[in-house]
Amino acid sequence: MIAGDAALGVSWRRAGRTRTILAGCALLLIAAFLASLAIGPVVIAPGKVVSILWDGLFGVRGSSSIDARDAIVVLDIRLPRTVLAVIVGAGLAVAGAILQGVFRNPLADPGLVGISPGAALAAVAWIVFGSFAAPYVPHFVMNHALPVAAFAGSLMAIILLHRLATHEGRTSVANLLFAGIALAALAGAATGLIIFVASDQQLREFTFWTLGSLGGATWQRVGLALPFALVLIAISFWIARGLDVLALGEAEAFHTGVNVERIKRIAIVIVAAGVGAAVAVSGIIGFVGLVVPHLLRLSAGPSHKTLIAGSALLGAALLTASDIFARTIAAPAELPIGVVTALIGAPFFIWLLRRNKRSFG
Repeated sequence: MIAGDAALGVSWRRAGRTRTILAGCALLLIAAFLASLAIGPVVIAPGKVVSILWDGLFGVRGSSSIDARDAIVVLDIRLPRTVLAVIVGAGLAVAGAILQGVFRNPLADPGLVGISPGAALAAVAWIVFGSFAAPYVPHFVMNHALPVAAFAGSLMAIILLHRLATHEGRTSVANLLFAGIALAALAGAATGLIIFVASDQQLREFTFWTLGSLGGATWQRVGLALPFALVLIAISFWIARGLDVLALGEAEAFHTGVNVERIKRIAIVIVAAGVGAAVAVSGIIGFVGLVVPHLLRLSAGPSHKTLIAGSALLGAALLTASDIFARTIAAPAELPIGVVTALIGAPFFIWLLRRNKRSFG
């Protein structure tokens, strides 16, 4: 009886800690969201930002109590960019949490299995050779040709990866990893060959794209990325229990009734779609999918429901905060956001590794 009471107490404390961590992540996201709308060349007080959002989003835009210039800055310029940062950050972080669960490796990352390199290859191919295809491509497609090409490249990479790693209906995690590394190297080599024949302007465009940016954020891009991010997060919650059991090993998971192969296939497909959409609208942004879920795993435990919820919140907050830094630190110029996430993520991750050496032993 005493042992049962003690276990119940531990469970309550763990649940309380989880709620505290998730609430903290939510508060960080709210603070970053409001700061992103308030900070810029035109600084707007947070209270005024809230008033503009209330008036603009609930049908009374143009209220005499709100300055028209401030409303345009918040609603038309900063809001789509901030929403896109939330979507991309949440999608990349959740994708990282899922991949780490599938590979049972806290160092797994969307770039590891060739998704980002595949998108980069398709993007540079379009930048360099797209002019030859332009006469045959519908005008509405041309307006979003680069994001569409990047998305198609990520999907092609994951389809090829799945075919290489699957034998007789079974997908080997080790083969997924090795095939992903090989595909990433092959895509990198092909990208290098195309860059070799690119002009200076094409090379500059591709280089900036690979460093990531939210500078071209529009509501159309938000509409492109949002459905994929929502599907990724929703299905991730659905397979969370299977990923928890998979952490014990594939044989153990199979004997508990989990369809291991289906879990792996679903995970790879939704990660490819989510990361592909994120890369398509923002370029390649590193470290979000690596650092965020790993940090939450150390602080909140291994439960994938907690990891997915926390990763969505913290990933969105991290990318939103990084975007504030990227567009203000060198104003009026703008740093690529991928550079900012690397500058923040790499030292932090090195510190985390040194602080938790025994966790990896």
